[in-house]
Amino acid sequence: MVSKFNIRVYGILEMDNKILLTEEKIRGRQIIKFPGGGLELGESLVDCLKREFQEELKVDIIVKNHFYTTDFFVQSAFDDSQVISIYFWVDLMDEQALNELPQTENLYFKWEEKDKINADLLSLIIDKKVADLLHLHYKHN
Repeated sequence: MVSKFNIRVYGILEMDNKILLTEEKIRGRQIIKFPGGGLELGESLVDCLKREFQEELKVDIIVKNHFYTTDFFVQSAFDDSQVISIYFWVDLMDEQALNELPQTENLYFKWEEKDKINADLLSLIIDKKVADLLHLHYKHN
């Protein structure tokens, strides 16, 4: 049974026909997902996403169009919360800012060819749906 909401905000960053993904160790599990994280109380969705990219990648972003918001029930794999994830297209303010991706023991970034993004590549159920939607988006654009 869920007792609270857990709102997550993620960015879809495309450069040179590649999408940025992150591999994180969260509570002992390796998770491959889109960059982003949890919304803090009193924070806007856009400010959350900008903060997450600044904290994790040390880059400033421009938050563009909304791509997807969770439209089905998902209980967190980590606690008793209901997860609602919101995805936006983002651009870098300075395209040269990510010439070298920061890496730590628990956080690793990688570029994946946009035509290779699929549900099997990602770990979290909502990200898997977004991967399927991205596949459809690229197929029609």
